[in-house]
Amino acid sequence: MKGYINQLNELIEKKVPLVSVTLVEASGSTPQDRGSKMLVNREGHYWGTVGGGKVEKQAIQVALEMLSGQIPGQKTHFLEWSLQKDVGMTCGGSVKLFFEAFNHADLEIVIFGAGHVANHLIPILIKMDCNVTCIDMREEWLAKLPEASNLTKIQADVLEDQVHLIPEGAYVFLMTQGHATDRPVLQKILLSMKFPFLGVIGSKAKAKVIRKELSAANLDEELIQQFHCPIGLKLGSNHPQEIAISIVAQLLQVRDGNHE
Repeated sequence: MKGYINQLNELIEKKVPLVSVTLVEASGSTPQDRGSKMLVNREGHYWGTVGGGKVEKQAIQVALEMLSGQIPGQKTHFLEWSLQKDVGMTCGGSVKLFFEAFNHADLEIVIFGAGHVANHLIPILIKMDCNVTCIDMREEWLAKLPEASNLTKIQADVLEDQVHLIPEGAYVFLMTQGHATDRPVLQKILLSMKFPFLGVIGSKAKAKVIRKELSAANLDEELIQQFHCPIGLKLGSNHPQEIAISIVAQLLQVRDGNHE
């Protein structure tokens, strides 16, 4: 138990997203004792064991699904498996496993641009269960953003060079100074990565111009259609605060699978 606590505390202090798996009950021919523990990070098994073999492989898969957001809105998860029916083992028996996530937010959000809309949007987001990264060329605009443990501010002279920092499964919003700075970031993302939501702030006219420029850059039509512009639900006025609220509403709609 001491080794488990030390490993868990170390990962928590380093803010590494992880899932702790505990074998809370075992009956029959199970490969490990009750109370056995395992830690899983985004790379897979990190420490400990809950039985090895097929049980452990399946448990690691569940933990990875929690970390990737495939089991949304859950910090804890409880499963009972028949070793023969659910796991495919020849021995009889069953196991009950408890999964608990640490340092893991429901949403990873990356925003390129710290302008007026972002300065209204980010104070709303940091009150939610999410991690937010804001990237901008302008140090003075980043300084306007609040300080929060779940907000990372990055000043960068070349925004598209920061695309590699976007975590897997993130919701990405482009709201820089204009389409001339949005498009290079958008193009690099479309050519290299795919996210559950990729949005560019602006009008339908701006979207038309961007898609025309992407087409001229020889991007496939399928890629060109993989971003949203305008962003936000069709409600409220053009005030930055109301635009921010409409963007959060759309974000939750997409997260919950209620979007058209």
